[in-house]
Amino acid sequence: MFDNLTGLGYGIVTFAIVIGVGTVVLAKFGNAVVEANSTVTYLNGQLGQSGLAGWTPAIIALTIGMLFLGMFLAKGRSR
Repeated sequence: MFDNLTGLGYGIVTFAIVIGVGTVVLAKFGNAVVEANSTVTYLNGQLGQSGLAGWTPAIIALTIGMLFLGMFLAKGRSR
């Protein structure tokens, strides 16, 4: 069962890396290009709490729920 969850774990780690790197790159880009700061702030918001990263708690809750359901289903099959 845990072999099946490895892909899910990789997905969550990749999701966190994309959000972190995207926010840092947009912030550095905003400091380098002052005229386009409003566009960069908008894009940073899209990756930040009001955008893609806002889904993080829901994804974590779904992952934990799937883990518990998988454990209960695995116990039922082993009998």
